[in-house]
Amino acid sequence: MSHRHSIFCILPPYMLDQIVQNGTSAQREMAVRTLATSQRTRKNRIDIAKASMRAGSFSVLGNVKNRVVYDARLGTSLPGIVARSEGDTPVFDPAVNEAYDGSGATYDLYAAVYSRNSIDNKGMRLNSTVHYDKGYDNAFWDGQQMVYGDGDEDLPAAQRLFNRFTVSLDVIGHELTHGVTQFEANLVYSNQQGALNEAVSDIFGSLVKQYQRGQTADQADWIIGEGLFTENVKGFGIRSMKAPGTAYNDPVLGKDPQPAHMKDYKTTSQDNGGVHINSGIVNHAFYVTAIEIGGFAWEKAGQIWYKALTEKLQSNSNFQNAGDLTFEAAGELFGLGSLEQNAIKTGWSEVGITVGDTPGGGGTTPGGDGCLKGLMQALGLSK
Repeated sequence: MSHRHSIFCILPPYMLDQIVQNGTSAQREMAVRTLATSQRTRKNRIDIAKASMRAGSFSVLGNVKNRVVYDARLGTSLPGIVARSEGDTPVFDPAVNEAYDGSGATYDLYAAVYSRNSIDNKGMRLNSTVHYDKGYDNAFWDGQQMVYGDGDEDLPAAQRLFNRFTVSLDVIGHELTHGVTQFEANLVYSNQQGALNEAVSDIFGSLVKQYQRGQTADQADWIIGEGLFTENVKGFGIRSMKAPGTAYNDPVLGKDPQPAHMKDYKTTSQDNGGVHINSGIVNHAFYVTAIEIGGFAWEKAGQIWYKALTEKLQSNSNFQNAGDLTFEAAGELFGLGSLEQNAIKTGWSEVGITVGDTPGGGGTTPGGDGCLKGLMQALGLSK
């Protein structure tokens, strides 16, 4: 399977694997079906990528918000039947309204704060499909649109683990940000590059929620998947940017496996090389940076990361590259030695990554000139 054409699911496969091992027969059946559906969708995604785009998916509309929410009616044919279009009044289906409002909140953050014209920066229509498949415990960006399952609504109340996947605004922001990354750095979806891809989505997914609520960095919960768990689960979300590894500890779902430091980096062949696990390291670096700067995280920390994503990161950038380039971006935006640049340095230092120790705080990215600068300095050819 090509990592260029992955679908980007919010629920990590290791969580579904835990349900298969620990859940009731009904829970296990739901998890197995979700894993199978996700695998089938990944294969379809490759075929879609090779074919022409679905009509209307990438319409260039100018600087105008345009959302369409479809209803798959528990099927798997995309996009489905139109349930609500831009400007329509709310309908009786909460999943439709949540998808509509969440994509709008994501559009608003990118437009108002980063002057971005939708996901592709060219006015892309925001298409979403709800009620995808029967008992589908996930949500994903497929390269063209958002897709949401209904969670465990068909299970007995005492066995339900997940609510419908439109309930969490940060999930919607996370998944749509995979689209932004696709059109910008296009980070490879495996190993550190894939974990960085996931972290970028967590970062801006959290910022969508913070912006919508008007929260400062110290007021935010920094939880990804808030509201996704039912009351049967011992946990408050699928990931914590503030304290990776503490989001949940549940008899069925297991314990949150995310590390918060490079010394605990997990090398694995599962989950595309641990993309959902090791993203916690980058997440925590951003959290520390945002707290160090203070105020609204989207205003400065977010600006630094947006600049790095859209102007500096490349498809094979790793954690060290991200550290170097966000440090570089902070210097360009706010000045060398500024509070903001020092906050970036502190954030990365807290997770075991050193940045800013070369003259000028220069970073290196694959194909960049950082290595050349270092060699010239070593040979005494430059200061």
